[in-house]
Amino acid sequence: MNSSRILVTGGGGFLGREIVHQLRARGERVRSFGRTPQPALTALGVEVVAGDLADAAAVERAVAGCDAVIHTAAKAGIWGPRDSYYRPNVLGTQNVLAAMRRHGVARLVYTSTPSVVYNGASHAGLDESQPYGSDFPCYYPETKALAEQAVLAAQDDGKLRVIALRPHLIWGAGDPHLVPRILARAHKLRIVGEGKNRVDLTHVRHAAQAHLQALEALATSRHPAAGRAFFISDGNPVLLWDWINTLLHRLKRPAITRRISLPAARTAGLVMELLWRTLPFLPGEPPMTRFLATELAKDHWYAIAAARRDLGYGPKANLEAEMDELVTSSRG
Repeated sequence: MNSSRILVTGGGGFLGREIVHQLRARGERVRSFGRTPQPALTALGVEVVAGDLADAAAVERAVAGCDAVIHTAAKAGIWGPRDSYYRPNVLGTQNVLAAMRRHGVARLVYTSTPSVVYNGASHAGLDESQPYGSDFPCYYPETKALAEQAVLAAQDDGKLRVIALRPHLIWGAGDPHLVPRILARAHKLRIVGEGKNRVDLTHVRHAAQAHLQALEALATSRHPAAGRAFFISDGNPVLLWDWINTLLHRLKRPAITRRISLPAARTAGLVMELLWRTLPFLPGEPPMTRFLATELAKDHWYAIAAARRDLGYGPKANLEAEMDELVTSSRG
């Protein structure tokens, strides 16, 4: 790939930054697109273009002159107005697709999420035949599902080849999202449900590896992976609450022991959603929502056989060593 220039949207983010590092380690020419300047990326020899995904002209400037795009940039979260998700996630992705068509850029790897198949049920070993959700409880999974469908519909082997990846709970040293949220809320958290639900984790190195493998697959015309979505994980689901309490123990924090039933948590989530909608002076986001309650109580792990077979994806997970890295970075 190293004769190409590869655009990484969201190159300054947690996943995007790891993708950029892996591309640069291979000697690739990389351009990053994001809302703010990224001096750390510039120091790596990355060309940085600042702009907003919802700004079609800015996206076109970023895409021009590139040979492939890895589109990781998105707004994630469980709360906020629909437009704040729709503009970056749906309109932004449409802008990327339009710019790629205008400039003849033929390869796109899109970062999606397993939440696009959310249906409120436990997901234990589901594969890619699972249909999209239809009654999303918040705007992040809804807008990501719309964007993923637009990406896959754009598949045209002669002009634009696409792959969507669905990594679940990306984690690792330097994580600015998952672990900080756990640590900030640990004193208020309660185990929701029986506390035996299993979930997938995806170490950031493995998630980035999958993106590079997908990009390599798209270099081949009529590759069997083109035009499809793939679940991505470490391939070894963990007991969510055991994993959280192990992390807290390693950081010398009290374990989470208090419990709440899923129906009670969902009721509390509904009440808080109503309060946060009607009382604009309440800060931030509700501490509990119906979506969050369900995610904390139910299984969410997925088969990655298709990614192994068609992308050559083979995560070499070492949970103990990776936890050591995470603990060290969280203490620092």
